[in-house]
Amino acid sequence: MDAPNKSRLAANLARVRARIDAACARAKRDPRDVTLVAVTKSVGPELTEQLLELGVTDIGENRLQAAQDKFPLIPALQLRKKVTRHFIGHLQTNKVRPVLEMFDVIHSVDTVKLAEEISKRSVQAQKEISCFLELNVSGEDSKEGMPPQEANAALEHLAKLPHIRWLGLMTMAPLGAKVELVRRVFRDLRECAGQASSTGLLPRPASLSMGMSNDFEIAIEEGATHVRVGTALFEGLHP
Repeated sequence: MDAPNKSRLAANLARVRARIDAACARAKRDPRDVTLVAVTKSVGPELTEQLLELGVTDIGENRLQAAQDKFPLIPALQLRKKVTRHFIGHLQTNKVRPVLEMFDVIHSVDTVKLAEEISKRSVQAQKEISCFLELNVSGEDSKEGMPPQEANAALEHLAKLPHIRWLGLMTMAPLGAKVELVRRVFRDLRECAGQASSTGLLPRPASLSMGMSNDFEIAIEEGATHVRVGTALFEGLHP
């Protein structure tokens, strides 16, 4: 990577971390309780490697094929450094086995059927996988996820599946929506998680995967523990 790109990437990362710190200060939270998942789906192995060298410990991809092409070219991953790999895209049941091989956390478990397949494949692989249950809090037809009102009933079954460690819930707010609506979506997810935690269906407190480049500060103010940020990290970089 050329020097201008390196400098810009470092500056972008510092800016994102400062925004996380400021949002935590407003919410009276510890920044160490918020995991920055750097969404590297739009960049190649060189930029991904540079992020890891800058101290990023969590990377997110939304397409299996892209990860299969990219991950073998990233030395930090091959050296088994402490990097957590998050799968954040829609997952089809026929892709579960290879996703389990390449990732440590799945954010997008959106149906009982998918969870059952993940459990089955995890048992076969003798691997425990960490997962988030994805809820469609906004009710948009364009979004994946389970309706919030079905979450507790589903979790009563899902919590019994072997080799899955349920971390909490995930959602996405409507793109370009007003702040009030975005905040309400994130608040509703937090309340759903709280209800599930109170009955032992999720950890107490549960993790919340919510917030992207355009709204992660609101998400943090509403309790996000994992923010999925890509655009804000790579803006202004040239190929």
